[in-house]
Amino acid sequence: MIAFALRLAVSGGREAVARLVMIAAAVAVGVALLLSAFASMNAVERSNQRQMWLDTGAASRTEQASVAPLWWRPHGDYYDGSSLTEVDVAATGPDSPVPPGLTHLPAPGEYYASPALARLIRDTPADQLGNRFPGRLAGTIGDAALASPDSLIAVIGRTPAQIKGAPGARAVTTIAGTRPSPCDNECWDKAVRGDAMTLISAVVAGALIFPVLIFIATATRLSAATREQRYASMRLVGATPRQVSVISAVESALAAAAGTMVGFGLYAALRPLVATISFTGQRFFPSDLTLSAPQALGIVVGVPVAAAIAARLALRRVTVSPLGVTRRVTPRPPRAWRLIPLLAGLAELAYFVFAGHRPATGNGQTAAYLPGFLVVMLGLVIAGPWLTMTVARAVARRTRRPAALIAVRRLADDPKAGFRAVSGLVLALFVTTATVSIIGTINHNRGTLDGDRQTRTVVEAGALGEAPLAGTVPTRLLTEVRAIPGVRGLAVVHANPDGVGKVVHRRVHPGDPPPDAPALVTCSDLAQTPMVGRCPAGAGVTAVDFYAFVSLQSHPSLPWPAAAISTAAVAKLPVQLVYVATDGSTAAMERVRTLLTIAYPHQQAQTVGDWGTDLQQELAGWRQLADVVLLTTLPIAGCSLAVSVVAGLSDRRRPFALLRLTGAPLRLLQRVVGLESALPLLAVSAIAIGTGFAASAMFLTSQMHYDLVSPDPAYYALVAGGLAAALGIIASTLPLLRRITGPESARNG
Repeated sequence: MIAFALRLAVSGGREAVARLVMIAAAVAVGVALLLSAFASMNAVERSNQRQMWLDTGAASRTEQASVAPLWWRPHGDYYDGSSLTEVDVAATGPDSPVPPGLTHLPAPGEYYASPALARLIRDTPADQLGNRFPGRLAGTIGDAALASPDSLIAVIGRTPAQIKGAPGARAVTTIAGTRPSPCDNECWDKAVRGDAMTLISAVVAGALIFPVLIFIATATRLSAATREQRYASMRLVGATPRQVSVISAVESALAAAAGTMVGFGLYAALRPLVATISFTGQRFFPSDLTLSAPQALGIVVGVPVAAAIAARLALRRVTVSPLGVTRRVTPRPPRAWRLIPLLAGLAELAYFVFAGHRPATGNGQTAAYLPGFLVVMLGLVIAGPWLTMTVARAVARRTRRPAALIAVRRLADDPKAGFRAVSGLVLALFVTTATVSIIGTINHNRGTLDGDRQTRTVVEAGALGEAPLAGTVPTRLLTEVRAIPGVRGLAVVHANPDGVGKVVHRRVHPGDPPPDAPALVTCSDLAQTPMVGRCPAGAGVTAVDFYAFVSLQSHPSLPWPAAAISTAAVAKLPVQLVYVATDGSTAAMERVRTLLTIAYPHQQAQTVGDWGTDLQQELAGWRQLADVVLLTTLPIAGCSLAVSVVAGLSDRRRPFALLRLTGAPLRLLQRVVGLESALPLLAVSAIAIGTGFAASAMFLTSQMHYDLVSPDPAYYALVAGGLAAALGIIASTLPLLRRITGPESARNG
């Protein structure tokens, strides 16, 4: 029977071969994307592992006493919005441990840099970056220590005396190979782990893999009606249900197996391109994109088996009664119970809103919210046919045009087929809406820079638990900074140990602790940096909120109270910040940063934009992930839509041909096909977008106590463009009607 099924699959002439080739090609594209998704998740884990050495300084790690200690001090830096990681090391003996990627430790006055950082130093004027690194570049760090080709890391050789007294310095005898627990701020890896990794895996699984599977299932149903009629004829002449099931399963599995093999080859060809996609904010090494044996085996076996099962389920009417197909019995309409999963997912999210609390731990929050979003996504797919039927029936009661009546009546009779074509796009719109809404609302509430994103540079200490910079800032340093082209002003922010003055603390983020006492700034300095407020008339010194200087928003009209202290007395107090206003140019900012870094090597010079980058680094990762998912799912959804429309035209070419023979104009049939595809697309897309807004609003309310903020115009332009592209795909298939509805298609065959 299997041999007969194989022969039957290819014995139908060019049409049968063309059908198998189309199914195989569609499956190949889906499999290639599926493999890319699995390989990307594996690459994230491999990238994570290569960063663990940066956690060597964590106090929670255990050491071995038989090795000469290595003094270790990790710290951060920035250049033009990019984050740099630097590790100061000093050996105390010949057997001090060596980090991965190096053959030996750098001597004092030497440093090793990652290839990307070495190129950046070479291509950038020394007074903007290179002067921050002492001595000479001795070599590059190998890939074994880098998370990405874009990693900016330096290992700097120092003497033990230079490191011992520095903040965060520690003597270590082993290099970390795993992430310590607990880690807190002592870990310097940028790995995507724990809750974040769970969220990424779930988003990819739900928003990328699911549309791919829909695409594969859609492809395997090409010419389903033609095959149903053929199998029904076989049943009428004596074939058993089992024989028909075997034949249909073999035919679908054959095309799917061929497509799977081609998909592996397509994945191999796309692998270098996939490595360049910033899946989590950084590119991958091509060697990181690997597949585990279970993943590869699962796809090799699973896709053909799934195709066979889909074929078996699609032929239930044939196996139950062959006359059900030959007489074209209307399928049973979907029931309202299909709304239950969608409502259950929304109810799960709503529970945390009305309960008035959220889980305290990160794992608890992931377990609380993630299932709700995934169930909503599944619910949209399950409820889609019922929603399509309901909308079609509502339109049918209000239209009198022939094309609209034919289209909506067919949708009402077989809403599953109508929704199947647009299901991938519906999921993409839900994921996009929810992601953009959540990220946009958080950005809005956590502050954005008002036109001076890169104009402020600070050296920070004291208020966040570190030692003050110094009693005074050297006059020579102030003169050099003010002489840099593009510097507009400079303010020295002093500590206030006696608590002089009183201000109402304005917190940048919920949960930020206010400083113990207001900081002090002379009014002459504050006049040079008006973006952080102004002095009262006649005052010489003002008491300011420390966080106003490092916030993400400008406060040019914010009045600060006068402080009862002289400018001479303020000058003798410890310094918390050196605050510089520039014209926003990269050259000015980085020259300022370099001078301040050299003057205060144990502190960190940051622009306000860098401060915002730190606060929103995780959001940027999710935004990047959303872009990747969106740019991947939209083409998949478009392919699914095109395949579904073409399959529908192929399956109904004989009825359409008969309509043309009875006088129906071609334009009428084209309007019917267009409406059949466009109506469920627009109706269910509107529901998916509304559901995305509702789900994100409930998440924001319960998790962060934020009200939903409307996305910016770019979101609406993107949605409109995606829907316009989908309608364009539908329109591009309409000319096929002329070719497939000729008189020869009306003959019985």
